[in-house]
Amino acid sequence: MGKIGVLALQGAFREHREVLDALGATSVEVRTSEHLSGVDALILPGGESTAMAKLLDSSGLHEPLAHEIRDGLPVFGTCAGLILLATDVLDGRPDQWSFGAIDVAVRRNAYGTQRASFEAGLSIDDLALDGRDGDPFPGVFIRAPVVESVGEGVAVLAEHDGRPVLCRQRNVWVSTFHPELSGDLRLHQRFLQEVNA
Repeated sequence: MGKIGVLALQGAFREHREVLDALGATSVEVRTSEHLSGVDALILPGGESTAMAKLLDSSGLHEPLAHEIRDGLPVFGTCAGLILLATDVLDGRPDQWSFGAIDVAVRRNAYGTQRASFEAGLSIDDLALDGRDGDPFPGVFIRAPVVESVGEGVAVLAEHDGRPVLCRQRNVWVSTFHPELSGDLRLHQRFLQEVNA
């Protein structure tokens, strides 16, 4: 099934590892460029995008990871991970950077504060796994970003209230919600299926 790295500088990396473990994948925590060695895919978890960007710089991971993503490493960014992968962060700090790996414009925390967190059933294209074809996926939105626009090469795989919440472009998957907190393994399972194709 390959080795799946989970960026473990800040945020919900443990929850992603628990899902990967439940699916029988080999997962490793990525904190340095050496940890990228032999990784077949990488998950960038939810958390705080500004803190993650600073930690990516101070750990020396920024450039090696940017190189791996450009070279086609499959990557799945959830919530803050999406912000790090977007081409355009509309309300970022002046010193905020992103990998520019998926052609989307995103607005941070646009769904509101922690108190405004919510869960919504999502219809996700091509999620016919484990016999639960018609069941909605429980999208967990916590201080979630909003995708304001997508480029021509971006596939929108799910929407909520008319806004994209799950997108894909080539080797890059992103979600505004937290699939690792949903109790539903199907989205990680689908990502792993692509990695192993």
